[in-house]
Amino acid sequence: MTSAWFLVVLEIAVVACGLVSGIFLTFSDFVMKSLAAANPAGGIESMQIINRKVYKSVFMVLLLGMSALSPFLIGYSLLYVSGSAFAWIVAGGASYLAGVFLVTVFCNVPMNKRLDAMDYSSSDAASYWKTYVTNWSFWNHIRSISSGASSVCFLVACNIWLSQVTTTAG
Repeated sequence: MTSAWFLVVLEIAVVACGLVSGIFLTFSDFVMKSLAAANPAGGIESMQIINRKVYKSVFMVLLLGMSALSPFLIGYSLLYVSGSAFAWIVAGGASYLAGVFLVTVFCNVPMNKRLDAMDYSSSDAASYWKTYVTNWSFWNHIRSISSGASSVCFLVACNIWLSQVTTTAG
């Protein structure tokens, strides 16, 4: 059986993934829609500012922290966790790595960099903005769903682990 510290780490993963999912959901639900409703120069400039400020945010700590913690959780589980808790932990870590980390690195960040290199008031930027909002939002929906799924998977693993401890202790 795994030690109590691992359960605490799993609980931290539940909360961190839930917070990441909530931030992504905020963008998917109304931030991008609001920016798209503004005039293109205003929406572009606002998104450029958001993309520059995000690097010094708590969100970035959570996003990257879970990108590092997910492989650790999977690796530790391979060695020390058995049964269905193992499967839930692997599913949570894989969902985060594929649906959040890889999507961020290969989809959203390149679009952000391209947008950042543009003059927000140019016609090229205005033309790109429509495509950017649609594509960026699509990939952000994936990130929101994946991080939420990771949170649920880690929560289920915690509950299974606790029920196993209770059963063996009782």
